Amino acid sequence: MILAAGKGTRVKPLTNHIPKPMIPIIDKPVVEFLIELLVKHGIKEVMLNISHLGWKIQEFLGDGYRYGIHIGYSFEGHYDASGNLITEPIGSAGGMKRIQQKYGFFDETFIVLCGDAIVDLDITKALNFHRSHNAIATIITKEVPAEMVSNYGIVVTDIEGRVKSFQEKPSPHEALSRVANTGIYIFEPDILKYVPTDTFYDIGSQLFPALVKAGAQLYAFNMDFQWLDIGRNSDYLKILEMALKEEIAGFEIHGKRLSEKLWIGAGTRISPEAKLVPPVWIGPAAVVEKNAEIIGPALIGANAVISEGTVVKNSYIMDYVKLLPGITFEKMLISPEYFVKLSGENGTIPCSPYNAFVKDVRSQ
Repeated sequence: MILAAGKGTRVKPLTNHIPKPMIPIIDKPVVEFLIELLVKHGIKEVMLNISHLGWKIQEFLGDGYRYGIHIGYSFEGHYDASGNLITEPIGSAGGMKRIQQKYGFFDETFIVLCGDAIVDLDITKALNFHRSHNAIATIITKEVPAEMVSNYGIVVTDIEGRVKSFQEKPSPHEALSRVANTGIYIFEPDILKYVPTDTFYDIGSQLFPALVKAGAQLYAFNMDFQWLDIGRNSDYLKILEMALKEEIAGFEIHGKRLSEKLWIGAGTRISPEAKLVPPVWIGPAAVVEKNAEIIGPALIGANAVISEGTVVKNSYIMDYVKLLPGITFEKMLISPEYFVKLSGENGTIPCSPYNAFVKDVRSQ
């Protein structure tokens, strides 16, 4: 199961028009990374719980045919009296319970992944741990630096890995461990007996504490793997930088490679008088005019226009954006509607200091 029903509040405005699992890493949505990982480890059936703009995930993935996997969708919401579709998330555990009640989907050991992270987890190894400990639930954890524990839910275990307690984003001096919950879980179907019916119920904050209190076989398995979580806007920009530097495990950048870490799409037009300093990815039908400078890591989206004399430095220009002449954009993401800085500051283009320098190509 892939958890995909959240609103992505912490990464607005990125999620104003797309669900969080559809946030693109260059030109590949996060959820596609997860589907490919599951296929790699022999998983044949996947269910996603969807809500906020969830139909966009379904439109992209379809029934899983092109991945060689079967994909189903559990929509969390209802139609009101006027026929309007109202999204209504019921929590990660509540979503599992609904799927089981409606479809009887969970009939054997199953894995749950958050739809907003890129991982290269060895699922087979994790399953072996889960089964060898006769666990009803296993939390996949990862050790984080002491100064970063306040960003995560921290798991406290005994020497055998059995979970004793949890700490939600403790300060470094209060943390009882440096082992973070990655939002990846392995469950037995009996786990659903602990989840109430027809109510909002969360895995991390409600189900797991209930399991500890009941003395259930709840374990944590600490693993060393790449875990890229899009928790905040600044996280997303850093992940884009990693992608351009080819630092994401197993990710091959699509495009015509002109030179080391320089890719372009079909129909891209670059002036011979422009300056490009890799790593740079320029999307299909984009235009880079003379004396423009693109200093990587940088991404230029499809049909974007970088006008004469404009400088793009360590920035990400999304599809259908035209940057007008004579300004420098540094450490930020620009779309036709909003900007996001590496610091996390964000705003809408119409009321931002950049409105005089950014145009939506689609309106021309």
